[in-house]
Amino acid sequence: MVNLKINGRDVSVKEGTTILDAAKSIGETIPTLCYLKDINEIGACRVCVVEVEGTERCVTACNNFVEEGMVVYTNSRKVRTTRKTNVKLILSQHDYKCGTCIRSGNCTLQSLANELNISEMPYDSILEKDNWDKTFPLIRDARKCIKCMRCVQVCDNIQGMHVWDVVNTGSRTTVNVRGNHKIHETACTLCGQCVSSCPVGALTERDDVGIVLDAVENEDIITVVQVAPAVRTAWGESFGLSKDFATAQRLVAGLRRIGFDYIFDTTFAADMTIMEEGSEFLDRLPEIKESGLPMFTSCCPGWVKFIKSQFPDMAGRLSSAKSPQQMFGAVTKSYYAEKLGVDPEKIFCVSIMPCIAKKDECTWDGGKDVDAVLTTREVERMFKAFFIKPEELGEDEFDDPLGSGTGAGVIFGATGGVMEAALRSAYFLVTGKNPEADAFQSVRGLDGWKEAKFNLAGTDIRVAVASGLGNARRLMNAIRNKEVHYDFVEIMSCPGGCINGGGQPYKEDASDVEARKNVLYGLDRHNSIRFSHENPSVQACYKEYFEKYLLIRVQRCTSCNNKRKSNRLIL
Repeated sequence: MVNLKINGRDVSVKEGTTILDAAKSIGETIPTLCYLKDINEIGACRVCVVEVEGTERCVTACNNFVEEGMVVYTNSRKVRTTRKTNVKLILSQHDYKCGTCIRSGNCTLQSLANELNISEMPYDSILEKDNWDKTFPLIRDARKCIKCMRCVQVCDNIQGMHVWDVVNTGSRTTVNVRGNHKIHETACTLCGQCVSSCPVGALTERDDVGIVLDAVENEDIITVVQVAPAVRTAWGESFGLSKDFATAQRLVAGLRRIGFDYIFDTTFAADMTIMEEGSEFLDRLPEIKESGLPMFTSCCPGWVKFIKSQFPDMAGRLSSAKSPQQMFGAVTKSYYAEKLGVDPEKIFCVSIMPCIAKKDECTWDGGKDVDAVLTTREVERMFKAFFIKPEELGEDEFDDPLGSGTGAGVIFGATGGVMEAALRSAYFLVTGKNPEADAFQSVRGLDGWKEAKFNLAGTDIRVAVASGLGNARRLMNAIRNKEVHYDFVEIMSCPGGCINGGGQPYKEDASDVEARKNVLYGLDRHNSIRFSHENPSVQACYKEYFEKYLLIRVQRCTSCNNKRKSNRLIL
């Protein structure tokens, strides 16, 4: 143990402990900006400086370790002056027009400036030129970048994609796309983890609220909105609502206030995805056993982009089923349009997703199944624009028939959820009876790479679940090198799955992700129906329209008319 004093208090911590962690252990606060524990501990911002007795200059607390007999002051006059100067220097290269910034009120730099009582700027403002493609789903505002390196470290060390880097030299040094490439020229999967890690408004999602509200206000258009499972776990966080209070039903009530015509639940489409993906897995199982290569789930667009760019030779192992988002859009503009008796072109389909990659997915193959995608954060901003107070909302139910989902559909939002839901229904499709609802819960948890083996009517099925693209790469390399063998693999691009998606409310630590996961499994546990194949609305959809499984595949017919056959989803 190492003994030291912090602000006059005796402290004893393990050798190798940083000054920052030592201070935290006794409840002393040291502000940080660029710091991300175990990811970005480089002291680039120099906001976490402290005074160490016997040293001439203040030192950074995040990457300097305690020493025996060290005497530390975290808020001395010298520290306050240095810290304040450092923040002013950062602000001089930052567009601090907070009133028009998307992160205003939720910005670490803004909070620091307020806490340090910075009321005037002695330095001239020097801002980068901004020439970003504003049509891209991920937006970078160079004028707001503070060069904290968080995006670089998350993209490199967690996701392993190496999209961001320090570029240029001297006074022109900044953070931008590696090699000064255009963002669309890179292998960026749009996972959005860089956005989630950015402490300011330098990285955001493209704001599509305007085009959605235009559709809502157009009397000639029927607006249909779907709400993803993971969204209900987090939408209330920015409003300070408890998980118990911030229900999906209160979210529905708020969306009705905005004016959407029909509000549905993506869990309906998740249940349909299970019927498609589960039955496809069983259909492909003989070939899987023969080839020794698994079938991969196709729900996550970030993962789909990843495998196509990084492991193109394995892309053919993806399930051919649409993701729940796209499946919902296709069903809405075929089955539901027919039920309404309207031209599918009059339906404007909106998705509320925890994900930035979903904004890109809805444009794939030139399709128009889904017309616009909003992140959880965009819905928050839309609520504020309509002066909706969520704490005053009652509860309202999703509309029928696309508003009903099962517990199996709900858990899609957490890593392992797709696999567990698929195995529940695959077991039924093989045996004709349901397993115990929690029979496959060993694939749960936030571990980056999980594996399990189950017996399916006499056949051993080896499965794997990975989340985070760094883990995905390790798993894929192991499969390619024949170090491991699996029959069925689920991969989500964001660590922890959709609950930690790049479009979710900004989080301070992993406890938020854990809490979101627990919400989903609680909803599953208390749902009266926990198997996708038992969803009565899904059963009716197949009976009335699709007739059997294995029909909802890669793209919707683009040359459709109002005839039933033309509106069918094609292989």
